[in-house]
Amino acid sequence: MSVLAKTRAPEEPAVAREPRVTDEHGRRIRVWELVLRYALLLAVLALTIGPFLWQLSTSLKGPTEDIYSSPPTFLPGDPTLHNYERVADTIPVWDYALNSLKVATANVVTNCVGSALAGYALARLRYRGRRVATLAFILAMLVPVEGIIIAQFTTMRELGLNNTLIGVVLPGCVGAMNVLLMRNAFLNLPYEIEEAAFVDGANVWQRFLRIALPSVKGTLAVVAIFAFMGAWDDFLWPLIVLSDPSTFTLTIGLNYLHGTFANDERLVAAGTIIAVAPLIALFACLQRYFFRGVGEGAVKG
Repeated sequence: MSVLAKTRAPEEPAVAREPRVTDEHGRRIRVWELVLRYALLLAVLALTIGPFLWQLSTSLKGPTEDIYSSPPTFLPGDPTLHNYERVADTIPVWDYALNSLKVATANVVTNCVGSALAGYALARLRYRGRRVATLAFILAMLVPVEGIIIAQFTTMRELGLNNTLIGVVLPGCVGAMNVLLMRNAFLNLPYEIEEAAFVDGANVWQRFLRIALPSVKGTLAVVAIFAFMGAWDDFLWPLIVLSDPSTFTLTIGLNYLHGTFANDERLVAAGTIIAVAPLIALFACLQRYFFRGVGEGAVKG
């Protein structure tokens, strides 16, 4: 054995490093900060999802189960769908749901088409009065619905649209907030792409349909979700403009359950779940486009 081998210090055993948790900027997160963040997330989750889970559990409980037990039980002992059958026997809930679906679908189509056209005109086209038009949409968002609802009702009556689903759709067919959302999405698109298309001979409609509109699918999904939720959950305006029970939307029909069957919590909970289920299905279908709207308009390499 050489002298160098004898004098060489023995190698220290490798020490396992503690895994580091970092944020998006690479900064280390302390353990107590991580615990605090998860605790806040769980608290927010309980506040938002808890009432829905409680309503779902109540709607699945039979008449023999105590829904006011202490401590409360979320899982029903004997799940049943009888409460949903009772809702359908009490009110024509599926007819009301179909009316709401017609109104919500029409509201989504008109808002997506109208907001995309108006947003593109405000963001891309050059004409006199463009800033005034943008300011008008901003000011329209500041006006409360209660302040113009009488004028809307008078207008629908003069047009002969009272007690019709068209009268329910027309006042909200294009929302000011949706127009501004689309305007901001189109503003984030680089001008160089449309300039290149203009040099190649593309007109305004071709640039809008083939270049600008496919690049803002995320914002269109946001507009579609907001429009569907606003039309599906709307209660005050359909209550004012509709008087024939055959044209009632789901929110007005379910109000009958809250009034007449207020003591039957299982029946009310089943009606609530029927009203919320389409919103969950819509968001589940459009969520990948919804969350993609943050980076919309960026140039891809």
